[in-house]
Amino acid sequence: MNKVNVKEMKADAVIHVPVNKTYYLMVKNMLFDLFTILQKEGVSEAALQNILSKSYEELSQHEKSFYTVTLLLAEIERQAKENDQYDEKEFDAEKELENLESKD
Repeated sequence: MNKVNVKEMKADAVIHVPVNKTYYLMVKNMLFDLFTILQKEGVSEAALQNILSKSYEELSQHEKSFYTVTLLLAEIERQAKENDQYDEKEFDAEKELENLESKD
């Protein structure tokens, strides 16, 4: 068996990664895709809202992905707000859902 050296972060490392809006929107899109996959698997919206209260080990692979991306997105948004790089805007959720449904 061949041995391979791999690199991984130190246990106490904290890395700050700059994120631009394009990447932020990509992460939001990924979270929506995971949300859609989980709904197709029969996971309810209420269960997804409570996903952060479960132990990571209890989650399915898709739920783990959803959990991880949710944490990443929350940290990006927290830092954006903390650094005054955050805009709030109003949108019509019903209209957005109608637009999504008409694309299918």
